[in-house]
Amino acid sequence: MAEQGLLAGVGWTRAVRLDGLTGKDDAEVWVKLEAANPTGSYKDRMALAMIRGAEQTGRLRPGQIVVEATGGSTGASLAMVCAVTGHPLRVVTSDAFALEKLSAMRAFGAEVDLVTSPPGGFRPELWPQLIELAKLVADQVDGFATDQFHNPDVINAYKPLGYEVAAQVPGQIDAFCVSVGTGGCLIGAGRALRQRFPAMLRVAVEPAESPVLSGGEPGTHRIEGAGIGFWPPLLESYDFDEVISVTSEDAREMARVAAAEYGLFSGPSTGANLVAAARLARRLGSGHRVLTVQVDSGLKYLSGGLFE
Repeated sequence: MAEQGLLAGVGWTRAVRLDGLTGKDDAEVWVKLEAANPTGSYKDRMALAMIRGAEQTGRLRPGQIVVEATGGSTGASLAMVCAVTGHPLRVVTSDAFALEKLSAMRAFGAEVDLVTSPPGGFRPELWPQLIELAKLVADQVDGFATDQFHNPDVINAYKPLGYEVAAQVPGQIDAFCVSVGTGGCLIGAGRALRQRFPAMLRVAVEPAESPVLSGGEPGTHRIEGAGIGFWPPLLESYDFDEVISVTSEDAREMARVAAAEYGLFSGPSTGANLVAAARLARRLGSGHRVLTVQVDSGLKYLSGGLFE
């Protein structure tokens, strides 16, 4: 059933060619503008899919409390969807994440349980701590845990993104790269795109300081929304063809450059995507196309010093 009202605004974002990022001898870079979703993030797709999937299967009762551990954008997206669908939301998160995201959750009516984290980046032990606390909270309040890292609705959420962009970009898409948190976008959109473009290269993007997908050790980094410190449970090795590691500083610098020089206002995970896309474009060369995703809006990162 098609969504009505505000939730009908989730998805069907534009895909545009990003001029200037690469040279004339490089492949074109196309970007799916997911900041155009209602909360300014592609996580709106995931939040809506998790709530609707649970409602339709009877796992989520009318008016039941929803509980999730989140780094911010998922929490804001869930809070928006829950506000519309009539479910109270309890979010377990940390002050390591952007203040704007925490404020957005509260603005949409969520109750926020905040875990204090040492400054300096996202520690690999933070996510397991948040996940365990969310399980305890869900048990205590008889809530429904959306459990984004194990929920297959996350994969289904991003398949439409792939179908949309296949219809929007003229001609062949030769490579698709995206930063990996849950892995939902890489898996869902990647599978959908592979149906149309069987030879397309699927590239996972991760923080160089926490190269888990490359076989390295988890570490502290500053690319919010990526590099969770363990292998995402939904992600299979056959869902990507290679990994590109991007340093936190390169991702953050690209976020600043993309805003100031190309008008694309986004956060560090989008910066990482653009760094990876530029590398692929140089490798593939003229006559090819690389697709990546604007994960969210730069408005979510104004207080953290990213653009100063």
